[in-house]
Amino acid sequence: MVKRAITGAHYGVRDWLAQRLSAVIMLLYSIALLAYVTTHQPMNFEAWHGLFQHDAVRFFTLLFALSLFVHAWVGVRDVLMDYVHATGLRLALQAATIAALVVYAMWTIALLWGAR
Repeated sequence: MVKRAITGAHYGVRDWLAQRLSAVIMLLYSIALLAYVTTHQPMNFEAWHGLFQHDAVRFFTLLFALSLFVHAWVGVRDVLMDYVHATGLRLALQAATIAALVVYAMWTIALLWGAR
């Protein structure tokens, strides 16, 4: 019988599902934004400003950004687990990635709801 030692890696469908669901959310948002841009010409600052005055647009933009951050985390974490074998270095890089993604999330919220 083979015993597999769990070493902090995430096995299962949770990460696979998070990656796929975040990709679908990003695709739908991108299609909607592309449709808006192509049907509202010319796009200028006033048009963009008007678009992002709607709370629904801000919410879906935040959902897109959070999906992007989840998607990036799963991908970067998998790459680090596969290619960085020194545990201390891998943990430091993972912590730096998490810190950066949290800062990006806070920055996104500040941009979307900070100044109106």
